Amino acid sequence: MGSTCKNRQKEEKMEYTASTAEQHIDILNLESLRDRVKENTEPGAFGYVAGAASDEQVLDENRKAFNHFQLVPRVLQNIEKPDMTTELLGIPLSMPIIGAPIAAHGLMHEGGEKVSAKGVGMAGTIMSVSTYGNARIDEVENENPGTPKFFQLYMSDDDNFNQYLLNMAYENNYKAIILTADATLGGYREDDIKTGFTFPIPMENLASFSNAAGSGQGMNIADIYAKARQSLNLADIKKVKSMAHGLPVFVKGIQDPEDAVAAIDFGADGIWVSNHGGRELNGAPGSIDVLPSIAQAVGKRVPIVFDSGIRRGEDVGKALALGADVVALGRPMLWALNLGGAQGVSDAFNHLAMEFNIVMQLTGSHNIEEMKKAHILTK
Repeated sequence: MGSTCKNRQKEEKMEYTASTAEQHIDILNLESLRDRVKENTEPGAFGYVAGAASDEQVLDENRKAFNHFQLVPRVLQNIEKPDMTTELLGIPLSMPIIGAPIAAHGLMHEGGEKVSAKGVGMAGTIMSVSTYGNARIDEVENENPGTPKFFQLYMSDDDNFNQYLLNMAYENNYKAIILTADATLGGYREDDIKTGFTFPIPMENLASFSNAAGSGQGMNIADIYAKARQSLNLADIKKVKSMAHGLPVFVKGIQDPEDAVAAIDFGADGIWVSNHGGRELNGAPGSIDVLPSIAQAVGKRVPIVFDSGIRRGEDVGKALALGADVVALGRPMLWALNLGGAQGVSDAFNHLAMEFNIVMQLTGSHNIEEMKKAHILTK
């Protein structure tokens, strides 16, 4: 009897139920969604999505650092309806905001990346799909063929697996590869340690590869990163491009101008400025603080995507004025996914666009190119 009870308890512990919501959500601001999700989400899953490295100083600094810059208002600029449309790699966008690549959308919603992609598509922008997603690369495309998609590669020591993933991205019409360079191992994530968090559902790209050493289910993030390539180097940029049949490659995790220049010299088609949302090196600068020097070093040779800490329309405006071509929205997208499914994701992007519209009008920016030239002061 005791053994039966223990087995039942073990089975119950392994069960994981995510949201199935599909509805419009009321949004005061994107950060306010966080606490609403926390109230209704298993603590380990919430901690994994919301948490960061060590004492989370960089997570906090990502937000504070936006206050180091001030947008200068302009008046009498004959502006009524700013044009937020832009493009990235020739892909038309309704706004200069795309989806950042994040693992395990299935923690927040039963439909995972498939539902996120639907919401991102409804908002008229780009979905980024992670190697560590809960839906396969082809599944996301099959359910959302009209939504442009990028694929984020965590490069493995197993080149057969890398080729498998890149073939699938190419064959399923993904538009670019995001080579993640700043997570060859994970930061020290205390939230995950406190909750003993392991992924309760499989990462389907891993599960679908016959020689994979596990699906990710029952593993923690440190175990998963341990299977990533530790010795990532500049030559891997060209290698990924050749394996991806020539798809453009962004290098993600750039925080130093020298790395940006070197990446371009080795074939990078885009630079992605990011500190992984504060999840990696604690004690690093806020992401927005390194953007201006990187943009100067890049010199418009390739597009720049910026993420880490985007919560407000002002953040979008500051990032563009400091050198980014588009920004990427991370955690708030998952919070909105949890609360409202695809419709919630679309609502989050559109709310941010609404705030950004105000920023454009009050800085006298008729279009995105003018927003990039907006006057900005450094404190």
